[in-house]
Amino acid sequence: MYIGADYYPEHWPRNRWETDARLMKKAGFNVVRLAEFSWVMLEPEEGRFEFDWLDDAINVLGRQGISVILGTPTAVMPAWLARKYPNALAVQNTGQRIVWGLRKNNCFTNGAYRLLSERITRAMAGHYHNNPRVIGWQTDNEINGPHCYCDTCRAEWQDWLRARYGSLQTLNQAWGTHFWGHFYQTWGEIQTPTHEHHNPSACLDWRRFNSWLNIRFQHEQVVVLRSLCPRHFITHNFMAFGTTQTNPHDLAMDLDVAAWDNYPVWADPEIKYGAACGADLVRSLKKKNFWIMEQTAGGGGWDVLNRNPRPGEIRNIALQQVAHGADAMVWFRWRTCTAGREQYWHGILGHDGKPGRRYRECTATARDLHKLAPLLANTTLKPKVAIVYDQDSRWAFETQRSYKNNEVPAAIRRYYDAFFRAGINVDIIRPSDPLTGYKIIVAPELFVLPDATASKLCDFVRAGGVLLTDLRTGVMTETCLAHTHTLPGLLTDMLGITIEEYEGLNGDKQTYPLAGTDAFPGTFTSTLYADWIKPGQAEVLARYDAWHLKSHAALTRHRHGKGTGYYLGTIAAEPAFYDALIKAVLDSAKLKPVLAPPPGIEITLREGASRKLLFIINHLEQAVTMKVPAGNVELLSGRRTGPSLTLDRYGAAVIRLK
Repeated sequence: MYIGADYYPEHWPRNRWETDARLMKKAGFNVVRLAEFSWVMLEPEEGRFEFDWLDDAINVLGRQGISVILGTPTAVMPAWLARKYPNALAVQNTGQRIVWGLRKNNCFTNGAYRLLSERITRAMAGHYHNNPRVIGWQTDNEINGPHCYCDTCRAEWQDWLRARYGSLQTLNQAWGTHFWGHFYQTWGEIQTPTHEHHNPSACLDWRRFNSWLNIRFQHEQVVVLRSLCPRHFITHNFMAFGTTQTNPHDLAMDLDVAAWDNYPVWADPEIKYGAACGADLVRSLKKKNFWIMEQTAGGGGWDVLNRNPRPGEIRNIALQQVAHGADAMVWFRWRTCTAGREQYWHGILGHDGKPGRRYRECTATARDLHKLAPLLANTTLKPKVAIVYDQDSRWAFETQRSYKNNEVPAAIRRYYDAFFRAGINVDIIRPSDPLTGYKIIVAPELFVLPDATASKLCDFVRAGGVLLTDLRTGVMTETCLAHTHTLPGLLTDMLGITIEEYEGLNGDKQTYPLAGTDAFPGTFTSTLYADWIKPGQAEVLARYDAWHLKSHAALTRHRHGKGTGYYLGTIAAEPAFYDALIKAVLDSAKLKPVLAPPPGIEITLREGASRKLLFIINHLEQAVTMKVPAGNVELLSGRRTGPSLTLDRYGAAVIRLK
């Protein structure tokens, strides 16, 4: 297992580097990431490269047995590039060019920027392709835009549309440009959408186009790295659901392994549902284990200080990620910087560079991970449940929210968190991924639903699968035109319902009571949105308790073929509603957790051909005693388990099951 930190030797005097390397080795570190923001230090003026300082840093680290991942430094262009090639800076939707001085401020269609980015990548790859300490590359940093509205981007946008649609007649039909008389008669008339109230079809394609620009930009670097450094792996540090401007599944296609940046410590301590969900998304991008390229090591913040990780929480966060498939742990950052925007983003060491509590906790965590490493090898998660994450639907909702504050990641979390509480592991897949091997598919808010995807979901249920889908599913075609069939469209027979009417609810000021049936007992609250479901052949599990909706359902279940389809037409305010719903779905699939966790405890299973490793993680600030399988070895302590186990606050156990 690779364990280490993001290191910035360029921030510190050279006589400090040896001290840092020795402290890293003492901590059990064997890898660092370097240079992802160092373009100007590597190329101080156009065409003149200086690698001596980076060579020295790599040598210092290497003498302590520490390997290196190099970042292509294209997330921050040098000042000389912005000065010599001002069109390399992106243009905002106001028409004003971005002022150089932040990061991620480039135009992805600018020829000079693309050429110079390729050249610095080629120079680095050529220089380090035979360096024994360099093991891999990270492309850029958190690729995620920006959108640029310059004339070059507009021209390339028009070319992209011409290639996608072939003719203006086809584009006009796909976008529905008869509305407001927005017919295009030449390709040159097509503008870049600068406002959220532009044609929804154009806005969706604009987001797809910008994602394609980001992916093309990375691909140009990957081509260079593959040709010059065939022995090195290539990764990228995603932000999980924070990667909003780029389709993460498409961006991952060029990579050997996906990585992500995990920062779950912000406000008050909480159960880390979001960090688990992000890890499952990143693992699912390549259908294999992932790296953590930036992991919380201290309190973050660019202007306002966030809270510090509690004692034991750094280890807790790391073990959670390993439980979800992380095969490498790189903390951000080694030492808190004394200059620049991230002075408050604290690392393992403080500003003073002295090892303290966080260093000791990282050291202890590294020791645990090295102990686990031989047994973790060739193990991963093998969930029987998948949640569908559709980037197109997420983008489409950015133009037409449908209800207040609607976000696809939030819709996913309503179900994900309930599976977490039930002790069930989950994959997060794209709509085009195969469904083979899954017993349950949850498809939240599939707003953009092509016929082929709808048919695939129906086939899954007919063959014996259990599907749970919900509000705003099947509303739009893949070009964001409203389907003309009665909702839920091609899913109607499978779900046994029709939806002729629906409405948005005005938050807390407008809600409906929800009344469960004998098969789904309880009273709950419908908020934000309501489908007026006509149950048809479906079994009603919950109804709206409102005079005008007495004949309509809120939650239904329907047997179809060998499987079952659930439909939820609203958002319940209570987490207990989703716990009950997920229990019903699991019962339909005859699926049970390996271990049912008490509140605040996370259960995850990594398994390989010859072993199963059960991770039990306490996210609470109090000790918890729970039942566990007896007579197994708990790997962190080396002791055999009894019928129960006590976990300290933020504690963890890893049990090798017989």
